[in-house]
Amino acid sequence: MPLFCKQCEGRRYPIYKESDKGTLWLCNKCQNYTDSEDVIIREQTEQERTNVKAKADEFEKTSNFPAEKLSRRKGVN
Repeated sequence: MPLFCKQCEGRRYPIYKESDKGTLWLCNKCQNYTDSEDVIIREQTEQERTNVKAKADEFEKTSNFPAEKLSRRKGVN
């Protein structure tokens, strides 16, 4: 399975669907779902897009990660 879409050369991400019991690959640019054989199954619906955006917003609101300064350790063997 190539990680890039053959239509627009955009990045694909795996999306697991419980109803289909399988993984479909979603392209970020053209919003098409493909299977593991690189065949376009369907386009992402507007309702699915709003659900994903709502989940991302909810995660951003509820996640509270402390802002730590990243520093390189010194004296590591």
